[in-house]
Amino acid sequence: MSLFRRPIRAGAVAVVGVAMIAATGAFGASVAMAAAPSSSPRFVAMKGSVPATTDAKTGAYQSSRMSVEVVLAPSHQAQLNAQLAAVYNRNSPDYQRWLSKGQFAARYAPSAATRSAVASYLRSSGLKVTFASPFLVRATGSSRQVTAAFRTTLSTYRGRHGVTYFSNSAAVRLPSTLVSGVAGVVGLTNTARTHAMVQRAAGATRPAGKAAASSASASCETGYPTAQDFFNLVNNGTGFAFGYGGGPGCSGLTPSQTNSLYGAPNVGARGKGAGVTEAVFELSAYQESDIDTYAHQFFGAGYNPPLENVTVDGGPLNPVCPAGDTCPASIEGYAGDIEVDADIEQQIAVAPDVSHLIVYNAPNDFTGQTELDEYTAIANADTASVVSSSWAECENDAGAPLVQAENTIFEQMALQGQSMFSSAGDTGAFECIRSDGTTIPNVLDPSSQPWVTAVGGTSFESDNPGTSAHPAYPAGVESVWNVDNLCNSSANEGGTSANPLSGFFWCGEVGAGGGGNSQFWGRPFYQRGPGVTSKYSTTGNGTTQCSLAKQGTPCRETPDISANADEYTPYAEFCTGSAATPNSVCA
Repeated sequence: MSLFRRPIRAGAVAVVGVAMIAATGAFGASVAMAAAPSSSPRFVAMKGSVPATTDAKTGAYQSSRMSVEVVLAPSHQAQLNAQLAAVYNRNSPDYQRWLSKGQFAARYAPSAATRSAVASYLRSSGLKVTFASPFLVRATGSSRQVTAAFRTTLSTYRGRHGVTYFSNSAAVRLPSTLVSGVAGVVGLTNTARTHAMVQRAAGATRPAGKAAASSASASCETGYPTAQDFFNLVNNGTGFAFGYGGGPGCSGLTPSQTNSLYGAPNVGARGKGAGVTEAVFELSAYQESDIDTYAHQFFGAGYNPPLENVTVDGGPLNPVCPAGDTCPASIEGYAGDIEVDADIEQQIAVAPDVSHLIVYNAPNDFTGQTELDEYTAIANADTASVVSSSWAECENDAGAPLVQAENTIFEQMALQGQSMFSSAGDTGAFECIRSDGTTIPNVLDPSSQPWVTAVGGTSFESDNPGTSAHPAYPAGVESVWNVDNLCNSSANEGGTSANPLSGFFWCGEVGAGGGGNSQFWGRPFYQRGPGVTSKYSTTGNGTTQCSLAKQGTPCRETPDISANADEYTPYAEFCTGSAATPNSVCA
């Protein structure tokens, strides 16, 4: 079950999101056996190990203690690829014959010889070695020891938004006897700053007299905001009234409205999640009381959300951050509570009969190592059959080593029958805009992963179901989510001569459904059919387009499926905060 959401706050908070169940396809990495290093090894540069950047280098990076994750490629990759294809082929005798807990590692973990050889080499470089998983070797030491081990250099950079970060500025090199079994090294850059797909709509206020309304009425409904509304807001500071759906105070769609619009009542008990264990991937604390209030509002006082909390690396309230990584206080605590509440509440909205809803939570970090730990925990537990994540970063910031480490985890989940869903983004084709300010076409990770279903966004635009508890689907109305078509590449969209506002500005300000071509992954076998290949499709060129695939291979495209995600045709959400919830967005 997946959510794609983009909340708007106006009195009560409204959120976008819809649950989907689907299965996805495969793409694998290459692997070979590795032997122990010789006394005088020949070092080989790892392809694609230098992150691309146009930012200014400001100096060398040094740290007395840092940790990195050496990503080991799975063994028997051809067999792994074949099994992945077979379990999702209806005509195969292995269709939906899932691996049980522990079987993936037993079949596809790197050999003991490979793990031992990598560990021995790292120890010989003075690094302390632990195994985070059969596929991840954690090495800890000083930056001098790390750079010596990988024959690289670490530099500091300053981005166009003034953000400073470190990254390796030379290729990673490993002994030739090891390099074929290593997919990459995570932790040599701290640009993988995962963020929630959340933005509150500035200037939108509850219609007069309805801010505290406990129920919706026709008098608080408004039309879809116009481009001029936004121009007046940005240029003159003039806000506008906004109300939508049957939620309290016209705060958004109710669960019954959401399910009715998409025909879910016709699916029966299975469509309500009966007997299913779901999970959400989170990087922020939340208040269970918010979830209880939401559930009681829409499902009655006797309904108790079946929540279970699992923390990884101490979670966002007591973060245990890897050495040299950064888990700043400003993004811990309840810093993403609006997103977590939205995720959980929309899971309940579309699947109220779910047996268990597990909330996995890790600290938010800058290298992606805590993220890997959380996804690994979800896969190894093999408890949830449906997993949703609305936290992501653009591929350019994630980097090849991190996405390859994730890919192995998602392959494991796919073979275990765990469906993984992720938001495709909310700044159109330019998903790096909010993180580093670049306007290059870029999609999000992990939604671009071949074994993840990317959930994109649409809008109901002019259709407002008002207080109708069971509205019909507005045929011919739902369209691509791009608020008033403001997100584009034009030089000026409604600004003034003194302050021109580009289409890129509006991509970040009001949003648009994400999508495009992956810079890492080739097109998986399941992504085929009329219209898949178009003038926007790209092919592998070894660098910027699906660089992990053979040159000439069509690239992975996102999203796979889409549903209403517009903050101006939102879903109702309940979220609160106080002095007792540090960094709370909902406060």
